[in-house]
Amino acid sequence: MPVIKFTYQNLEELLGTSLNQEELLELLPMIGSDVEDYDDQEVKVEFFPNRPDFLSVEGVARTLRGFLGLDTGLPHYKTESSGMTMTVDPQLEKIRPYVACCIVEGITLDEDKLKQLMDFQEDLHWVLGRDRRKVAIGIHNLDVVKAPFRYRAGYPDEDSFVALECEEELTLREILKEHKKGQSYAHLLENFHYYPLIVDADDNVLSMPPIINGELTKLTLDTRNILIDVTGTNLQAVTQTLIILATSFAESGGRIRTMEMAYPDQSLLMPDLTPQEMMVDVKNSNKIIGITLNAQEVVQALERVRMGAEVVDEDTVKVLIPPFRVDILHQVDLVENVAIGYSFPDIKPEMPRVATVAREDPRKEFETRIREIMVGLGLVEVMSLMLTNEEHHYHKMGMPEQERVEVAQPISQDRTMIRQSLLNGLLEFLDHNKHEDLPQKIFEVGEVVYLDRDAETRSQGMRKLAAVVTHSHANFTEIKSLTAAVLTNLGLEMEIGITEHPSFLKGRCAGVKGRKDGQLMLEGVFGEMDPGVITGFGLEYPVVALEVEFL
Repeated sequence: MPVIKFTYQNLEELLGTSLNQEELLELLPMIGSDVEDYDDQEVKVEFFPNRPDFLSVEGVARTLRGFLGLDTGLPHYKTESSGMTMTVDPQLEKIRPYVACCIVEGITLDEDKLKQLMDFQEDLHWVLGRDRRKVAIGIHNLDVVKAPFRYRAGYPDEDSFVALECEEELTLREILKEHKKGQSYAHLLENFHYYPLIVDADDNVLSMPPIINGELTKLTLDTRNILIDVTGTNLQAVTQTLIILATSFAESGGRIRTMEMAYPDQSLLMPDLTPQEMMVDVKNSNKIIGITLNAQEVVQALERVRMGAEVVDEDTVKVLIPPFRVDILHQVDLVENVAIGYSFPDIKPEMPRVATVAREDPRKEFETRIREIMVGLGLVEVMSLMLTNEEHHYHKMGMPEQERVEVAQPISQDRTMIRQSLLNGLLEFLDHNKHEDLPQKIFEVGEVVYLDRDAETRSQGMRKLAAVVTHSHANFTEIKSLTAAVLTNLGLEMEIGITEHPSFLKGRCAGVKGRKDGQLMLEGVFGEMDPGVITGFGLEYPVVALEVEFL
């Protein structure tokens, strides 16, 4: 998760008041952060990716002012038209179709602020941009370029400019091949005949989204007026990112100036800071949180977290949601903010009004036995995330893509679907622990989810066991012996048959079934993993694996 670092002095300047260290460290967890480290000068804080507005110290200070009662309710940002236009080339429609820009005047920069700004930009690239695939950001020195601006298609071998941190002019294709950022992100422009460019009235290149900015518009300590550009493949994500950036600058004294985005079929004025309107049900809020608040008290709690709120009637509150709060998608999100504004420490726990005697879920007893057996056989249990991505789950495993449960609004390109296998998670674990001694023997018992096409496209959860072993002499005999030991200790009869699997070496793979009193209890595959899969995960030694599904 993203981590930001700021000094107490910087935070106090934005708050407009002093705040002692102990009070700050108590407040930060109340707004959804995890304090990773701190000393006498600065604090390092981790935030969940659902709050990208917290990825700058300005965003943190904005919410803390509400908690401290210094400035409650909906933040208001005055905007004026810059009179500037960004014209969008229709040739970019199938490449990177959306752009949103604005001007911010009157900023001040120092070395620390420049560093924070670069970190903020990269965190947004990760949280909202899926590592620049969905959203890419450019921040430019406005005073060295001239309006109007154009977002146009560039020719790879004809257009050229001096990229950031370079001294010589390169063509767009040369930048992709020779520049460090070009090499890292060239895959985002693969198979396109044109590359996106942002240019000014004199055709000076400001940026080559999503790759690199131009050296011409590089920010310096003397920069006072900036142009922010956000490009991407999703208009909502592009506009949200621009709003978060612009309002962050406004919190530290910047003046926002709007720009017109002239698309072939429409014109949009950016940024649009109109708040979203939703209703929250007071009774439902009290029921979910477990407290008793009247409508006015709900208003006060929401204003404390910097939302606008007013009483409609005794059971309903109208809420105005700041445009930078991209995490508010449903009324239950507002209920969570009522709880945050009320203050979690003030919510008193209560004993449940039912008396029960706890015991282990019978469905888990079988899995508990498996865990004990695997540990007894010398394997270490790991727990990986249920969310993965198509590249790791299918492509690196040599598997064809299948129907799957996808995440509608993923916060990262690494977590776009729910897993159907445990093996790629174990191989990722081995990749992250290559520095550890061999042999490495790990296992996982966990849930996978399939898309059930025969049941009106419902998802169906299943439980699996997977194990991998890696060392210089790992082979089929070893994993067969491990599989036999597991089934024997479970009291199951083992059946082995010839099978093929894309992730395993042909001829070094077998299907396995485990039965008890004739009833099929588990089914799966074991064998030596294909060398292409092994190298795809950056591993250097043979890997043998087992994966079975509980029936």
